Amino acid sequence: MAEEKIIGIDLGTTNSVVAIMEGGEVKVIANQEGLRLTPSVVAFTDKGERLVGDPAKRQAVTNSHRTVYSIKRFMGRRHNEVQSEEKLVPYKVVGGANELVQVEIDGKKFTPPEISAMILRKLKEAAESYLGHTVRKAIITVPAYFNDAQRQATIDAAQIAGFDTEWEIEDPKTAKKSKQRMRIINEPTAASLAYGLDKKKDEKIAVFDLGGGTFDISILDVGDGVFEVKATNGDTHLGGDDFDQTLIDFVASEFQRDNGIDLRKDPMALQRLKEACEQAKKDLSQQTSTDINLPFITADASGAKHLQKTITRSKLEQLVEPLMQRCKGPVLQAMKDAGYKPGDIDEIVLVGGMTRMPRVQQLVKEIYG
Repeated sequence: MAEEKIIGIDLGTTNSVVAIMEGGEVKVIANQEGLRLTPSVVAFTDKGERLVGDPAKRQAVTNSHRTVYSIKRFMGRRHNEVQSEEKLVPYKVVGGANELVQVEIDGKKFTPPEISAMILRKLKEAAESYLGHTVRKAIITVPAYFNDAQRQATIDAAQIAGFDTEWEIEDPKTAKKSKQRMRIINEPTAASLAYGLDKKKDEKIAVFDLGGGTFDISILDVGDGVFEVKATNGDTHLGGDDFDQTLIDFVASEFQRDNGIDLRKDPMALQRLKEACEQAKKDLSQQTSTDINLPFITADASGAKHLQKTITRSKLEQLVEPLMQRCKGPVLQAMKDAGYKPGDIDEIVLVGGMTRMPRVQQLVKEIYG
């Protein structure tokens, strides 16, 4: 029998990814929908069915109080730690101030590790159907600033999802067997490993991670394959979702000005607009102009209304410039905390879907020269 594969999982706030090593290369495994990214979203329908990933995301606006997203923000946290977070989500968060957070859907309570386990299980199944065998071992990444409770909640989620949380390791020299805890590794370390930066003798690395929901900057020191996190900073509410929202608001306001109808008040229209704006943002990383085209988006007494709008890259950049500036503060603070000047940094690793945006890459160049 072939050696059992260990999978690597990036369990993100907004999106998650599963990968394996294949012949010394990292191979990202596509999910059941054929996509490399799986939205970290779990939804419950009025028929009591459970949706995970894209199917859940596609009905998030129309079924908001039964759609759980950004559960990572609640992992290992008590209510008194996340009061501001709780106000921002449409689903019901329950429990006393000193209790661990729980989510209630249609009278049934779920812990954050239980919700995360549903996402992990989907990734596990994707890996199993690709590999053709059961997968019991995974290495999962967590933010460098996660505390012990948050790390333990991640391990709990993995256990619920059906992964081994204790491994038996055999020493190749002595053939002695020993128990080892499941590995949870820091996201910036994982990103640096993916670029082979552990082979460097002595370097200072900045990992700039702008994902769907959060922005993290980590300053690492690497020497002889050992990574030391020197400083971390970031903005827990800055990511691709905010870029999408900025574009949604712009397009909706223009439409309202021309037609007198606010699409943001119509869940069906908003869901379509949201998907179109996210796609437009992605297109504009490759091209300088794109069209948002939504026929029959709404109707009034005069008949059906169609939404047609051309968005240029420069317009998008102008709209999101305030978000760009929000990236700067945490980066400069992390550098200061680490005691480094921009010129001291040897390598910069860009992580997260938003770093594909040319303006983001330009910003990193501006900061680090």
